[in-house]
Amino acid sequence: MAKIEILPPLRGAYSEKDALARLDMIASLLDNAFLIPGTTIRFGLDGIIGLVPGIGDAVTTVMSAWIVYEAKQLGAPKHVIARMIGNVALDGLVGAVPLVGDVFDVMWKANRRNIKLLRDHLDKKARRA
Repeated sequence: MAKIEILPPLRGAYSEKDALARLDMIASLLDNAFLIPGTTIRFGLDGIIGLVPGIGDAVTTVMSAWIVYEAKQLGAPKHVIARMIGNVALDGLVGAVPLVGDVFDVMWKANRRNIKLLRDHLDKKARRA
C-alpha cells in the first residue's frame, strides 16, 4: 500500500536545528508566553484559547498535534510519538472540563513536555552519530 502524505514532509530548506527551534517557539507560545504579574506562573495561548467553550480546546489540541506531526517527520520513534500523543490527548480531554481544565492547561504544559521528549530523542541520536 502506498504511503499518502497529507502535508509535505519536513525536509529540504529546514535543518533539524531550524525545525526544533520553530517547534520550540510554537510550544512556548502555546504554553508559557505570558506571566501572571507578581507570580512565577506562566501560561500561553493554550490556556487562553481553551477558555472558549466547545471549540477552544479542539483548536489548541489541533495546534498541539501539529508538533507531534513534525516530530514524526523529524524521525522520532514510535515510543516517543506515543508519549507525545498521550500528552496531547490528556491535555485535550482534561482541558475540555470547564474551569478545572483551564487550570490544568496552565499547569500541565503538554507542548513543553513534547518538545523535551523530541529534544531528548534528537540529542541521543546526535550522540550516537
